[in-house]
Amino acid sequence: MKDISIYFKPTVISSSDCKGDLRNSALVYDDGGFPEIENKGVALIYVPENRKSPYSSLEGNEDFRKQFYSFNRGDNWDFSIYDLGTIAPGETVDDTYFALSQVVSELVKRDVVPMVIGGSQDILMACYKGFEHLERMINICSVDSSLDVGSPDSEISSDAYVSHLLMQRPCFLFNYANIGMQRPLVQGKDIHLFENLYFDICRLGTFNSDFRLAEPLLRNSDLISVDFNSIKNSETDPSKYSNVNGFKSDQICQIMKYAGMSDKMSCISIAEVHPDQSVSASNLLSQMIWYFVDGLAQRVGDFPIENKTRYKKFHVHIDDFDDDLIFYKSHKSSRWWLEVSYPAAEGSKYERHHLVPCNQIDYDNALKNKIPNLWWKTLQKLSHS
Repeated sequence: MKDISIYFKPTVISSSDCKGDLRNSALVYDDGGFPEIENKGVALIYVPENRKSPYSSLEGNEDFRKQFYSFNRGDNWDFSIYDLGTIAPGETVDDTYFALSQVVSELVKRDVVPMVIGGSQDILMACYKGFEHLERMINICSVDSSLDVGSPDSEISSDAYVSHLLMQRPCFLFNYANIGMQRPLVQGKDIHLFENLYFDICRLGTFNSDFRLAEPLLRNSDLISVDFNSIKNSETDPSKYSNVNGFKSDQICQIMKYAGMSDKMSCISIAEVHPDQSVSASNLLSQMIWYFVDGLAQRVGDFPIENKTRYKKFHVHIDDFDDDLIFYKSHKSSRWWLEVSYPAAEGSKYERHHLVPCNQIDYDNALKNKIPNLWWKTLQKLSHS
């Protein structure tokens, strides 16, 4: 295993600054040294790399840590919580990307979920490259009011990085989903690109109508990126954030909990965190972290990739189709999956992607002879990959 401690500097938050029991139970990189990473768990990583954002700052602010450690552990948190400190920005942004990609890769190998705090949202590229080292096909989900596509011919930035992601060769991206898009903030051509690539969009209005519709997208993702500016600025800090619309604080915490509960999810980033934000914004950030960790504690290990005998199997006949649609429902969590066949010649390359998380609405629509959109989209991606 590589020594990842070389990329970090210790946190300055001492146990005397904290009221809850989290600080004493977490394995923190402080003046006592870098923690031994021996067990599965979650690793808190701060990366104040904002040179690609509008405020172009390299300053850090660890107030969120102090507030996080004022909380107490949740129920059944039977895994390790590592606080690895701060990855100091390198001489160039690419240097920071490299350090973070190495850290993400090593932690995922050790069954530790990296939780990357800070940096502009293009930091997602570094997290993706961590999976690239593992040569694993992955799904990405962004919680963002914009799609941040940009152009591969222009410089990568916090609001223009997806096109660069798509141009990576070899490409290990199978699907990309967005939760929270606000139409006034997105160009039509970017929406058409997502449609042509069979990517998923859950608009803010759709989410507000039923927040459970976003859960399958989170459950289907290996890597999740949350734009802190996607939260309504009256819930955070109007002096630092510009989005007058967006998620409410309880909604973003629910999203974080869903993200943690996903067995597939291996890395999460909360980006666009202003280094000079208010105490209330830092408090919300700390609660987002807490609910994510609480979601991890509620994983039930029911992603049906191997033994499906513990699931209830449903066959749904669709007119003019030779084969039935196959749905699975977990006895543990009552969550649903839809099976999409893929070419046998591909072997195990797409094994993790032919069972697509869905909800009961998809099953109910299939009973009405309506083929779920996610079935069509997944089949198209499997056929053209």
